[in-house]
Amino acid sequence: MQSKAATVDEYLKEVPPNRIEAILKVRALCQEVLGGYEESMTYGMPCYSKNGNVEVAFNSQKQYISIYCLKAEVVNAYREQLVGANIGKSCIRYTNPAKIDFDLIRKLLVANVNSAEAPC
Repeated sequence: MQSKAATVDEYLKEVPPNRIEAILKVRALCQEVLGGYEESMTYGMPCYSKNGNVEVAFNSQKQYISIYCLKAEVVNAYREQLVGANIGKSCIRYTNPAKIDFDLIRKLLVANVNSAEAPC
């Protein structure tokens, strides 16, 4: 869903009940791991930016939860481990929130912080 919410807290009020727990976990991981990043609502979803560039985002879509890691080398490094997800260049989609591997998401976020690659 592309939200018109002005803040992430307002966005969270729009998330369906069957996805809110997973979305809250993803946000908590982002807040914990992405120290020094700015949280905002950009492109109608929660985004995390550094130096004015969005690097990470997440969203509750109609059919799935999406996690955007905008550094392709990071996604590629973990592609084989992202079992149960549909993976694009920088978008990881989970149709079942129960299948999200939050430990792996944490590793992706840490790798994102440590990567010198520019976001795509």
